[in-house]
Amino acid sequence: EASGTSNMKFQMNGCLILGTWDGANIEIAEETGVDEVFVFGVKAEEINKLREERKNFKTGPIWDEIMADIEGGMFGDAQYFKPMVDSVNNMDVGNDWFLVANDFEAYLKAQEEVDACYQDPDEWTRRSIMYTAGSGKFSSDRTIREYAEDIW
Repeated sequence: EASGTSNMKFQMNGCLILGTWDGANIEIAEETGVDEVFVFGVKAEEINKLREERKNFKTGPIWDEIMADIEGGMFGDAQYFKPMVDSVNNMDVGNDWFLVANDFEAYLKAQEEVDACYQDPDEWTRRSIMYTAGSGKFSSDRTIREYAEDIW
C-alpha cells in the first residue's frame, strides 16, 4: 500500500502493514514500534545514489527468473507486459525509478516474516492490537488542528 491515508486507516483498524520504508509507514512505525511493522527497502537517504548506480545493479536469481517468466508469457500476453518489464529490468529502455529491483530481495524477506507471524495467531492478534493502540496520532482532530495552526 503506497497511500499514507489508507495505511493510517488500515492501522486504526488493526491491519498489519507490509510496505516500503517511507512516508506514513515511518510514522506508523514510530507510533506502533519499529519491531511491530513489516517494512522493507532502501532508506530515503540512499535513493539518489542508488538511482545513479541502477544501470550497474546486479539483480538476483529469483528476480531474473520472474522477469524471464513474465517475458516468456507465463502470466499472459508477453507483449502486454513488455513495457512494465522493460521499465524495471531493461536499463536501456527504463530506469527503475522506484528501485523495484533493489527492494525485491528485502520484500521477499519481509513477506517471509509476515507469513511466519500469521502462523502464530497470538502474535498476529497482539500486533493488530498494537497497531490500533498506536494510531491515536493519526486522528482527524489532530490533523485538522495542526493544519489550522501551522498551514492555514
